[in-house]
Amino acid sequence: MVEEVKLFRTWSSPYALRVVWALQLKGIQYETVLEDVSEKSDLLHRYNPVYKKVPVLLHNGRPISESLVILEYVDETWKQHPLLPQDPYARATARFWAKFVVRDCYTHEEEEQEAALAEASEHLQKLEEELRGKKFFGGDNIGYLDIALGWLANLIRVSEEICSHKVVNYERFPLLCAWLKEFSDAPVIKDCWPPHDKLITKFIALRQLHHARSSST
Repeated sequence: MVEEVKLFRTWSSPYALRVVWALQLKGIQYETVLEDVSEKSDLLHRYNPVYKKVPVLLHNGRPISESLVILEYVDETWKQHPLLPQDPYARATARFWAKFVVRDCYTHEEEEQEAALAEASEHLQKLEEELRGKKFFGGDNIGYLDIALGWLANLIRVSEEICSHKVVNYERFPLLCAWLKEFSDAPVIKDCWPPHDKLITKFIALRQLHHARSSST
């Protein structure tokens, strides 16, 4: 029986990119269905009627939504290249950090950026500690937590370029800097990044929209 695997996503969604990486790491053949968030398809409404958002993984006609839920489903369904650790405590710890929020800086007004950067730095310091003695969050190989936090490797650069503020520097975050490079340069990861120029254009527009809304309230 030929498996049907489809991934409903947008070109820039960091959450959908998690699923792309997981499928690539496990060598799973799948079909990409690109969605337009301004005019979501009937299929997306059908397969994710609660949130109506990407990503949605369709496996043999059965939809799974929410990126972290999809990652666990993928890991349990296809056993090659395990993503989550076997140890129960390590698994629980990976799940905890996967939901850890690092505040964005690119949408904030100039006077808010200092506070946003301070909070982001505090959160990044916690992730720095999690990397102590490890190449990846998953150990020697890319795992569940690396994939969950992988968007940092791209969007931090976007944020720094847009805001002209250095968020991650080697002096303060040597382990995180090393991880960002190792993760970003891994072929299976590098080949899936969305176009950088398009991301810059998109997030500049999002920032302008955020500022316009803030000034009108």
